[in-house]
Amino acid sequence: MKKLILLQIILTVCYFNFNVNAQTNDSKPVYRPYVNQAGYNIGESKRFVCYGAPNNAPFKIVNTKTAQTVFEGKMLNNEGWFSNFNPVSSSDEFIIEVEGRGKSVPFWVAGHLMEKLSSKLAYDFFADVRGFEDLSKYDMNKVYGGGPSRDCGAYGLETIFEILQYASNPALYDNWKAELGDKNVPDLIDLILWHAEFAYKYVSYNGPTGYRHGTLGYQGEPRMNFDYWNTLDQLAAVCGAYEKFLKPYLSEEKYQQYRKVCLDNWEKYDRHKVVRFWTYSSKWVDEGFQEFNEMGNAFGQSVFSNLSMYLSEKYQKGGHPEKFIKYAQQSAADIIKNWDFNNPRHMWWIRNAEHITPQALAWFLMVAPELAPTGTKEKLEAWSLHMKQRTNNFWKYRMHSETEWAHAKTKELGGAPALGGSMFAVAHILKDKTLRDLGWAQVDFVFGVNPVGTHLSNKSDERVKIGGFWEGVEDGWPQAHPDGYGKLGLVRGTLDGTPLDSQFPIAKSVEKIVGQNNGQVFGKNAYATEGWCVSNRGWEATVSFATLGTQEIIFKDAATNTSITQAKPGQTILIELKAALNQDWNKVDKGWVDLVIGKNQAIKIELLETGNNSGSFVGKLTIPQNVIGNTITATYGYLGFGKSVSIGIK
Repeated sequence: MKKLILLQIILTVCYFNFNVNAQTNDSKPVYRPYVNQAGYNIGESKRFVCYGAPNNAPFKIVNTKTAQTVFEGKMLNNEGWFSNFNPVSSSDEFIIEVEGRGKSVPFWVAGHLMEKLSSKLAYDFFADVRGFEDLSKYDMNKVYGGGPSRDCGAYGLETIFEILQYASNPALYDNWKAELGDKNVPDLIDLILWHAEFAYKYVSYNGPTGYRHGTLGYQGEPRMNFDYWNTLDQLAAVCGAYEKFLKPYLSEEKYQQYRKVCLDNWEKYDRHKVVRFWTYSSKWVDEGFQEFNEMGNAFGQSVFSNLSMYLSEKYQKGGHPEKFIKYAQQSAADIIKNWDFNNPRHMWWIRNAEHITPQALAWFLMVAPELAPTGTKEKLEAWSLHMKQRTNNFWKYRMHSETEWAHAKTKELGGAPALGGSMFAVAHILKDKTLRDLGWAQVDFVFGVNPVGTHLSNKSDERVKIGGFWEGVEDGWPQAHPDGYGKLGLVRGTLDGTPLDSQFPIAKSVEKIVGQNNGQVFGKNAYATEGWCVSNRGWEATVSFATLGTQEIIFKDAATNTSITQAKPGQTILIELKAALNQDWNKVDKGWVDLVIGKNQAIKIELLETGNNSGSFVGKLTIPQNVIGNTITATYGYLGFGKSVSIGIK
């Protein structure tokens, strides 16, 4: 296992050459290879950056345990690629050596490594960042912005993305039940239900916008408050997930209360359409009039919410799914017509909300492809082309323009960490491997393949002690601002900063600051934000959408261990699942699939990993005698993330 190197907390400012490990004769700095410090997923794109390394400079990958060279390649345009390096999954570590440039930090290469290290932290953040736990005693004025999460109003939309996270890999999240509420309920489900009850309890709360850097409203019309309509969006997501996986944990009575408050207020709160929240912002970083803002109000929010209500109403006697699918179609058509990739106010300018748009269109094609409006897929194809053009650089970073890499003043935390998720979602729809590879490059950026050469989260002693930092990462973001409105210093999985424009193409030196940082001292400052829960939402989406295309279910004959497409009564068959469930490399993990025989109710079939660190999960089933002519269907995952396979019984 990697040795955890703890960053010393200091209150004074010091300069350090964070990236430089050697000097040439003419005193030009030499930069070591920057890798994904945790490591890489087997079967996915793998790359590193060694800034300044000449083309064709040789590099090699060395197993730190055996000291053997296991891969060799050559540099091109500051990059080294080793996607074909897919060793048998193990706990062995590797380093990269570039001739004349030194060595990287050690890293792993393993099956579903990113999901292993990030899945729990992705929702732990939202558990920790809650401004309170007891809904019965909550005073809305105690949380800045009037919302469930510190420094965030109800516009955070946490519930939507928590639901997508569970739906993407449910058996994994069933492993963790010890921290929140009922110990028989998965913590992530508990968290979803907590957010749902908050949204229901405060569904009419408007939030104090008067002092939040400006006011919100339509252009030329009176400004509006913003919180209340977002509570409906979060309740809609819960309603949409009820039949799929929340039913065992949420009473019918409570579900109907949530559903009713949505139905009663939907049109009144403008949830049936795309709403352009015209904003006049006095905030120093984006002063002026703009169409959307980073609070979650972007193209796509209405697609998520109306699709969720459609999925809910489909199962209700006397429900109105046709109304909500029409709203979703109209909202998607609005995006197809008006979403302008060359308008920064629709893209990177709205940082934390940008990821909603491509993910919403992709989700439409995941859950109801036959009902998506004409042009949905084509719009995503155009977005994919735009992103490939913008990331045509050795960092694979989405540049702002031909002349600007990144924002000169502020965070990109809603950008790079979320962009991977958007690329994964769209790549799945388009079957575009190149775009998926770019998605993994965004993940690598988060873990250290960036101009500062660090993970985007500060590695403090305190975070490490509470299990709040990524295992295997040596160097965390050099700055932290733990005591802002969000008070995120002791919140697990917090992201703290990304490089500013001045730090591209490489940060020669940065300041290490922990403590007060108002974000307006630039120069060599690597910049740590004060933390905001909406920034982590995008990373949660990346963890969720990364699973697309990696799950597989296979029926096999137990006697021959060969795949089958049909079976007969009395036959013993194997159900094999390949998914991101391998959490402990030293023991056998568990999983499950939903199984339906004929028209019977779905039952869960438990699966066991075939061996330590195999990543393959298998269960047995002896087919009943009375099911001739029926089918057996195994499914895993929900809400568009699911994989389903059937066999006939003859």
